[in-house]
Amino acid sequence: MVKIAEKAGLPCYLKPEQLCWYRDKSACRELLSKLRLPTPGFVKVPAAEQNEYKLAEITAGLKYPLISKPLDKYGSRGIFIIKDQEQLAGSVRKTAEFTDLNEILIEEYNNGFEFNMMTWVSDGAVRVISIADREKTQFAEGKLPESTRNVYPSCLIDKVEEPAVSLLQSYIEYTGQKEGPLSMQFFWKAGEGIQVCEIAARFFGYEHELTDMVYRFNMEELLLNYVYDNEYVTKMLEAQDIRKPLMHGAVLYFHGRLKQIQEQQAAYELAEDKAVVKPWIFYEAGEEVVAYGPNPYLALYYIEAGSREELDEITRDFFEKMSMTDPDGEEIVFQNKIPKYSL
Repeated sequence: MVKIAEKAGLPCYLKPEQLCWYRDKSACRELLSKLRLPTPGFVKVPAAEQNEYKLAEITAGLKYPLISKPLDKYGSRGIFIIKDQEQLAGSVRKTAEFTDLNEILIEEYNNGFEFNMMTWVSDGAVRVISIADREKTQFAEGKLPESTRNVYPSCLIDKVEEPAVSLLQSYIEYTGQKEGPLSMQFFWKAGEGIQVCEIAARFFGYEHELTDMVYRFNMEELLLNYVYDNEYVTKMLEAQDIRKPLMHGAVLYFHGRLKQIQEQQAAYELAEDKAVVKPWIFYEAGEEVVAYGPNPYLALYYIEAGSREELDEITRDFFEKMSMTDPDGEEIVFQNKIPKYSL
């Protein structure tokens, strides 16, 4: 889009020369390090490298556990947890199968709480639209935990908002972004502060509905008025208070085994629950669950409630009742979990 706008002479919030800092994971990490902003330690490794001693030498400055990830893929594709040096070469080999580049990324693994933050840059200043808890569940040893619930607003806003805004402000002062969408995934641990996972000049998929549900802050309205009525955008941003939700909301993601779906009555019954704002069941009975196919999940549900406590109770009920089975009656759906927030 940015490159097309440049060639067509159309106004756009970014220039092509700025894209690398938002699209290239390696360039983002290098800039964060240059600016001394908190991010996990990392190195780039030749994708074809299998010499254990050479890999140990390259990663000597990193602290285990680590993760291996492709530089040209998004989501959890090709990402593996490396608990110790014995797993290093095997994880590099597995990640290399997912990339079209000559290098992959090895970085320190942060197992702290994770967050999704969406903001809008206005006149060079970062304005917060939302901060959500990005909750994950690990379904298999050595595999990266999968996103299973994003909750609006975060229950840890008071601990993370100020340092997160300060970090993004420092980042865009270097990149030169003066306006437009800006999002960040980041981690936080008590006593250790925040670390950046990803910074992107866009909004998160499957989440713009939640700002509307929780705050009545409509992203489509924001984007249209950015083109046609910028003064109204200013009013929208000034009125947005992330500590004053009208409702508490979440999107629940369900993942599963690569089997044929025979029965999914429970999934359809949950879709009729009064807490559900919008259900999305991705497969029909008789279809095979495919890894990295056109369907990102088995199903997702947008739910809302009057309080975080009520939302958590509804979530537990959904996690317990959700079911899809194969022709042999075996369960397909992985069991989601809610993390403990005792600090």
